[in-house]
Amino acid sequence: MALFGLFGKEKKDSLDNGLKKTKESVFLKLTRAIGGKSKIDDEVLDNLEEVLVSSDVGVTTTLKIIERIEKRASKDKYLNTGELHVILKEEIASLLDKGPDTENIDFSSPLRSKPYVIMVVGVNGVGKTTTIAKLAHQYKTAGKKVTIGAADTFRAAAIDQLQIWADRVGVQLVKQQMGSDPASVAYDTLRSAMASEADVVIIDTAGRLHNKTNLMAELSKIKRVMEKVTPNAPNEVLLVLDGSTGQNAFEQAKQFTAATDITSLAITKLDGTAKGGVVIGISDQFNIPVKYIGVGEGLDDLLVFSRFDFVDSLFSSNLQ
Repeated sequence: MALFGLFGKEKKDSLDNGLKKTKESVFLKLTRAIGGKSKIDDEVLDNLEEVLVSSDVGVTTTLKIIERIEKRASKDKYLNTGELHVILKEEIASLLDKGPDTENIDFSSPLRSKPYVIMVVGVNGVGKTTTIAKLAHQYKTAGKKVTIGAADTFRAAAIDQLQIWADRVGVQLVKQQMGSDPASVAYDTLRSAMASEADVVIIDTAGRLHNKTNLMAELSKIKRVMEKVTPNAPNEVLLVLDGSTGQNAFEQAKQFTAATDITSLAITKLDGTAKGGVVIGISDQFNIPVKYIGVGEGLDDLLVFSRFDFVDSLFSSNLQ
């Protein structure tokens, strides 16, 4: 039985196409790195290290992968570099394993609470607004009633954009005037959602990387206010990162994980970049599950993340 293949064919094709630039870049580098070699030796490992670092996997995670491969090559007596892609698949997939919530998410399944509250954080420009719209679309398509809260009140454009997307998706948007208290918007959103018996609430927040103290205070206030309406809100804090920024995404993850408890990640814009390796490093270094990846601009182009299918798409070519 194949290890990889949890997606249906249509979704897997979307993933393969979305990761095409990263895949081509990685395999071009790998081909050059191990060309003419007949076994996994120190030179091959050194070359592989360079490939992974240059693919935005990150130094710390790369060294962890190299160490694991070195141990396996010694223990299992792998000699053929043609088997390197198999080992890479298995070891990287194991690094991406953050628990049962990272696999087989079904938008139509019963939620842990009603309403299920998702607070979305991330800097401006990473695709936060479109990610919210895509999530709302997925839940609505699965039969869930969705309410969005426009708590990024520092930019009029953020509220206007959310209204456009909410109208397009066909879900309710709760908003106030620009400059309003974000926590007040979150409060109104939850009250409205509960009155209308919404299943899912998605709260947008300001995308500013202002100093950590202010960011923490603002997000903490939003949480406190929501808890007054419904216990344990938010149920999920989703950090949206732009995969095309490579190592800059690491810095954003560092800032936000220091400011609040991030429970899941959405990594966007992977279709336009060769830096898809950043997914591996960020998941490993911050020990947070990647829940969604964005591979296009369409409403259906936010894919539930499967570590097996992701790694399979990156390393499916024959290296022999």
